Amino acid sequence: MRIPSDFHLHSEHSEDSTAPMKSMIERGIALELPSMCFTDHMDLDYPQCPDLPAGSFHLDADSYRNDFEKNKKIYSDKIDLHFGVELGLQPHITKENHDFLSENSFEFIIGSTHLIRHQDPYYEEFWKDRDEKDVFAEYFRESLENVRLFDDFDVYGHLDYVVRYAPNKDKYYDPSEYTQITDELMKILISRDQGLDLNSKALYSGMADPNPCSYFLNRFRELGGRIITFGSDAHKPEDLAREFIPMREIAISCGFTEYCTYENRNPVFHKL
Repeated sequence: MRIPSDFHLHSEHSEDSTAPMKSMIERGIALELPSMCFTDHMDLDYPQCPDLPAGSFHLDADSYRNDFEKNKKIYSDKIDLHFGVELGLQPHITKENHDFLSENSFEFIIGSTHLIRHQDPYYEEFWKDRDEKDVFAEYFRESLENVRLFDDFDVYGHLDYVVRYAPNKDKYYDPSEYTQITDELMKILISRDQGLDLNSKALYSGMADPNPCSYFLNRFRELGGRIITFGSDAHKPEDLAREFIPMREIAISCGFTEYCTYENRNPVFHKL
């Protein structure tokens, strides 16, 4: 059985990747992926961090598109390529995100929460003197606020992303403690015909579950959710479609029989 299409991946047009688009595409061809979609980062008003200046994740959309179109011409007979973006959501930049999308056309948009009150949980110092459970709850509340305020995306990115970077990762993580918040978030997505980015990076980072975890994925299905995309969140070629086979089994165990790719912002269903 073919590996599912990868609809969450990054190239050198994202601040945190050095991978040429060409190298990512050639890896996708080697894996015989049916299709792949670049979703380079656009995180407006990204804060200053220990290794990055403020505003680092500001995507040069013109350069990104030109590189994509050049590579699509070269590889169009070998793999189906798509042009997307991963849009960082924060409550205070809703208008700016709308403006960015009105000025640029994408085939697929992931809406993601990477920050908690304008701070990045990726960094170790963020967690100093913080209780992990309190941070998880705060992250989910911020995620819900973002989804309420902003609706111009196709799938919501790596729902419990914050757990990846907790000092203990998922060791003490009980997703059922946050159901009141996450159910409301998922019901909003379902009402808008939006889906979830099923993201394998947690699996190849040593965790037992993808993002979202099996508990949330199962809950999304119970609530009536149908749309999931597969994403590796790869920032280098060797991570492309990584752990997709076990993640496929997780999706099936949670009641999904299909996954989606996107064409011009419209979901296309494929058998798992």
